[in-house]
Amino acid sequence: MNTDDLITMLASGPDVRVQRRSARVTLLPLAAALLVSGIIVLAGLGLRADLAQAASFSPFWIKLGFSVALAAAGALALKRLSTPGARSAAPAFLLSAPVLLIWCLGATVLWQAAPELRAELFWGRTWRTCPLLISLISLPLFGAALHVVRALAPTRLRLAGAAAGFGAGAAAAAVYCLHCPEASSAFVGVWYLLGMLMPAMLGALIGPRVLAW
Repeated sequence: MNTDDLITMLASGPDVRVQRRSARVTLLPLAAALLVSGIIVLAGLGLRADLAQAASFSPFWIKLGFSVALAAAGALALKRLSTPGARSAAPAFLLSAPVLLIWCLGATVLWQAAPELRAELFWGRTWRTCPLLISLISLPLFGAALHVVRALAPTRLRLAGAAAGFGAGAAAAAVYCLHCPEASSAFVGVWYLLGMLMPAMLGALIGPRVLAW
């Protein structure tokens, strides 16, 4: 977006042009990127063998709901950061609430578990690979999000880059649930979150360079 477009948009109100444009150019690249991430999981990692059984228990849906909630919050934060003059208090709350809830749930799980089981509930079997895999799966979504934001009017480029990375990481974590064998909320609240924060840190690092307009 050039300066004249921004002046016109601000004169019409902070959301008018962004909403009209986002409806036209946002969904297709993000949907295509989500499909690519899904293919990466299916072709490269495979579905977990007991997916149908796992889906009949609440830990699977807690893990998926946590990831989807943060993906939605990240998308809202990115939309606000791409709209000059838009307030960002609500996205901050929506980002923090699922994290606090999963941490409380994870702490409860660890507290109620037998001492000899707590290490397994926290570390799981895949803590070394889980954050890295989520970050790698997020790359198509991260690239699509940056492409979409460049067509809008971000003013806080580092924050916008971080939001793009975090939202992409959270969406990738939701896709990764189809493969991941871990069920503990204590595991999800740490290692899934780390997998989301890694692309967020990358986005904060490169945001000022790739989102400048």
